[in-house]
Amino acid sequence: MTHAKSVSLTRRSALGAGVGMLCSPVLAQPSCELGLPGHVKGSAVWRDYDQAELDAAYNQTFYQAHLDRVNDRLGAQSFDLRFRRGYPDRLTYGEHPDEKLDLYRTAVTPAPIFIFIHGGIWIHLDAATSGFAAEMFMDHGAHFAALDFAPVTELGGDLAAQAAQVRRGIAWIARNAASLGADPERIYIGGHSSGGHLCAVALTTDWVAEFGLPRDVIKGGLCMSGMYDLEPVRLSWRSSYLAFTDEMEAAMSPQRHIDRIAASLTITYGSYETPEFQRQAKDFTAAVQATGKPVALIGGTLHHQETWESLGNPYGLNGRAALDMMQI
Repeated sequence: MTHAKSVSLTRRSALGAGVGMLCSPVLAQPSCELGLPGHVKGSAVWRDYDQAELDAAYNQTFYQAHLDRVNDRLGAQSFDLRFRRGYPDRLTYGEHPDEKLDLYRTAVTPAPIFIFIHGGIWIHLDAATSGFAAEMFMDHGAHFAALDFAPVTELGGDLAAQAAQVRRGIAWIARNAASLGADPERIYIGGHSSGGHLCAVALTTDWVAEFGLPRDVIKGGLCMSGMYDLEPVRLSWRSSYLAFTDEMEAAMSPQRHIDRIAASLTITYGSYETPEFQRQAKDFTAAVQATGKPVALIGGTLHHQETWESLGNPYGLNGRAALDMMQI
């Protein structure tokens, strides 16, 4: 039988250990190797990325080995919330079978409302899995609405069609705010990952021309770990299920339509996310700043799905950002 060697660990040595401690098998981390360890570089296809590197930079599984575990945990927390606090109202906002939403109501009305757009590579996850975050908003005096919409694979790979559903959902809530107990002057939206992309697309909507709503109907947007210019995404493995055209790439790249943004913007990312997700957040922020529009960039030492999980924590990266944005 062997015995562990006794080690004296001071606060200074612990801080100095840094990432090495996080990689310790004692903490049961699945893996500390990110990206493509041992990869032999090939010809560049976008900037300095070869094809394998670019594909990995748009595939979180190469940077978060425990991604499915976090999803499972959030699904369980969402079920637990419904068990403890009651099921949300299931409402229909459009004619497509998937155009529905879950509305979690706070006790006092009228209240501000946070509209959440889920991620899942534009294909997976749903409103029900997003319910875990509702409790924080409810406890802080805000409604939480989680949108459902069709997987892009059921829309012929057309991101514009999916974005149109999200826009319809937001417009429906805005038009019906009073009957929902929501304050029409305090509508906020947020989205994570591919939902962060759709959130940014929604923020570039011409609400006056397309829906007859005020230009500033959305007062703030929280774009979490999203993608904002689709040129590199188009060159990655994601083109296998997204029907990219030049027109779709341009229309669905919110970084190219910053002039349309009327809401204050908060952009967040995790420092353990892929290098491209980090770059997308920073470049989008810089582009918005260059126009003089209000924007904040906030990073945290989190993996991709952990940034989503933090939305349900008032002290977490995105929970705090949401409450600050809504001024509650």
